[in-house]
Amino acid sequence: MASPTTGRIFLVFCLQVFAICRPTLAAEPIDFAHEVLPLLTTACAKCHSNGNYKGSFSIDTRESLLESGMVAVGKSDESELIERLTTDDSELRMPAESDSLTAEQIAIFRNWIDQGVPWEEGFSFKQSSYEAPLAPRRPEVPPVNEKYSNPIDRILQPYLQSHEVSLEGISDAMFARRAWLDLIGLTPTPAELEKFLKGARSDRRARLVQKLLERKQDYAEHWLTFWNDLLRNDYSGVGFITGGRKQITGWLYQSIYDNKPFDQFARELVSPSPESEGFINGIQWRGQVNASQVREIQFSQNLSQVFLGINMKCASCHDSFINSWKLKDAYGLAAVVANEPLELHRCDKPTGEMAVASFLYPELGELDATAPREQRLEQLAHLLTHKGNGRFTRTIVNRIWHRLMGRGLVQPVDDMDVRPWSNDLLDFLAVNLVDNQYDLKHTIELIATSKAYQSHCEIVSEELLNTKEYVFRGPRARRMTAEQLFDTIWEITDTAPAKAAAVIKNRGDQPVRAALMNSSLLMRSLGRPNREQIVTTRPAMLSTLQSLDLSNGDEFHDLLIRGGEKLLKQWNGEPELMVNHVFQSALARLPTPDELATSLAVLGDAPAAESAADLLWIVFMLPEFQMIR
Repeated sequence: MASPTTGRIFLVFCLQVFAICRPTLAAEPIDFAHEVLPLLTTACAKCHSNGNYKGSFSIDTRESLLESGMVAVGKSDESELIERLTTDDSELRMPAESDSLTAEQIAIFRNWIDQGVPWEEGFSFKQSSYEAPLAPRRPEVPPVNEKYSNPIDRILQPYLQSHEVSLEGISDAMFARRAWLDLIGLTPTPAELEKFLKGARSDRRARLVQKLLERKQDYAEHWLTFWNDLLRNDYSGVGFITGGRKQITGWLYQSIYDNKPFDQFARELVSPSPESEGFINGIQWRGQVNASQVREIQFSQNLSQVFLGINMKCASCHDSFINSWKLKDAYGLAAVVANEPLELHRCDKPTGEMAVASFLYPELGELDATAPREQRLEQLAHLLTHKGNGRFTRTIVNRIWHRLMGRGLVQPVDDMDVRPWSNDLLDFLAVNLVDNQYDLKHTIELIATSKAYQSHCEIVSEELLNTKEYVFRGPRARRMTAEQLFDTIWEITDTAPAKAAAVIKNRGDQPVRAALMNSSLLMRSLGRPNREQIVTTRPAMLSTLQSLDLSNGDEFHDLLIRGGEKLLKQWNGEPELMVNHVFQSALARLPTPDELATSLAVLGDAPAAESAADLLWIVFMLPEFQMIR
């Protein structure tokens, strides 16, 4: 992309940028939850987990797997596990009690090992003695003191003291950038940032959070991404052409815009109107599908995952290996939405037993299995949001904490049976949500105004990742989502699309946001899912494909060229002011003297679209830009 006159300087910048980024580069990231975990569960768990460790080989945790010596991290060719999976010796071959794995399945294991054996933090095959409570619990909150007023900080104070952790606060500029990106998905403009930094009030951070949350349209169009992933709502793709899938975009957008109480939000999804029924209807796949992919089972899986933090996928095929849920539980929930009698299928084979509509927690109340479908759904909606169902509120506040802090109070976020690192904090946030009429903005504001949120990001080392017990040491840095990255670049360069793919009534003439657009190849490369499955967390690692698309891809190149042209027109004859604008808009700071000098050299004596695009590329490739920290 660099022009000949700036090639040498540009190359130096490239080397600097990739020297920073290289440790995070990897092959196309393996998906532990959806690719590796199912194989471990079906091929390995029976003999090597939860107390049964043939050959002293345990896959309970990543730590126990590595201790077994079966895996050489980063070296699949030297790993005994691969040797056992591929050998012709029947005495040594694994799995011992079932068919050999296919070449494709073995390739997944190879990629997993070569990529460092990534593991879902907090996941274990070993059944814990901890039993997650169902009923809400109201913990005692320490009183306000001179140092802490926010209840989150007051709850955390004894925790941090006992773990000898001291949280260090961040600057106003860093806080502003973090809050803007987290709450409305944009970075502050130079004018907005200057106004905030010049504020004299001691509560200016709290006031900023309130003002950002009051920007209803920006808030809705940012958090739409979060809910589209969770509810697998999109504007094009599988099912839409054949009518086997239905959008809920209009209902969803308006619900977020209005900050609809979360219990009402959930009830309107489970017992829906025509505008919101797309979620429970799922996808009618074309052709023949297995029993665990029919719409009724999709309903069971999606509802339990999104609102209760339960992985029901294993139990949709057989009694689960990884939790206590049974095939009857999955089918009982599925039968609530079924129009016809629903036969249980075990491992895709009919059992002759018919499912009886039921809720997962009968202690909250009975569901009339003989009632018409609409009445069953209405009953289910009220049981799901029952005041006694603490699981419902714990799950959503945990998701919000994860979204803002980079790691859940319970991790993984889809396994709410795991012990939280702070029971009191999780339970407080859950009951506080109910106390405030299920107002999710209130929960977001509470977290964003805490000193815990406003502290420096934790430095995560390999040693910390391998420790058995997680200790909160501050929020974790997160990569921008694809939508955040596009929105920020479009705003800085004034290159937003003219028309949205999502049809939103009365949204005005504000620039189009990425959440309203169909996914492009670059968005997909940057982690936006196809939304044919529920997605609660996106990949955290930068892949080789992403680095190539951002370095040489046509879509990104064309965007930067158009951005360069726009900036040159806006700052014609004032390259230094243009550089300052780009740095302030992207990084919430001015360039250092060295950065300014080098940037002006990149632009050259007669800046053109190509050299301006080079400058944009350099800034947008910085980890400081791509990370929320």
